[in-house]
Amino acid sequence: MNINMNLQSKKLELVQLILNTKKPAILARVEAVLKEQSVDWWDKLSPEEKEAIEKGLSEAESGKLIHHEKVMKEARAKYKMD
Repeated sequence: MNINMNLQSKKLELVQLILNTKKPAILARVEAVLKEQSVDWWDKLSPEEKEAIEKGLSEAESGKLIHHEKVMKEARAKYKMD
């Protein structure tokens, strides 16, 4: 059985469970999960967050990176963690 067949089988199984439930709370939870999955995480970000991410990506692409070891060394020194 291939993945598509398994997926179709699972969908049919879930449809049957949904049709048979008499609990509105379950239906509400299923609806919430499905709606949440349809929202792109990028759309949830503020303009400031999007700008910061885009700036970071641009800097990374142009080679303006700081190695993890250097960041950790500076953080340890600043917060006296050694």
